[in-house]
Amino acid sequence: MKTKTIMIVDNEQPFHDRYSEMLEGSDYEIIRAYEGDEALTILGEKRPDLIITDITLNMMTGDTLFLFIKSMPEYKDIPFIMASDFSPQPYENLKMFDPELVFLDKTFTRERLIGEVKAKIG
Repeated sequence: MKTKTIMIVDNEQPFHDRYSEMLEGSDYEIIRAYEGDEALTILGEKRPDLIITDITLNMMTGDTLFLFIKSMPEYKDIPFIMASDFSPQPYENLKMFDPELVFLDKTFTRERLIGEVKAKIG
């Protein structure tokens, strides 16, 4: 069975560490990107099965990254989880592009993250 790949896009190292700790022991391969443009470069090299992104990045916001990837036919089926300290309310319209989009508050638990990941990619 092929190992599933998760791309984490967050400009803060502590969150990369937190995701890695939470997913430790799972069979997922983790790819790290610290900005949207880096995520797009990596996307061209290795297609992830799931993308978890912060909404607030320095150069390209997570919602812009989401819309850009969803506009590309070859990647539009990649599921997304958006994590943020902000309310998802202003971003709810993104569900028009992907009704399965999940928003997580960055205080989520390991169980919640694993549950959402398993629901998306098994």
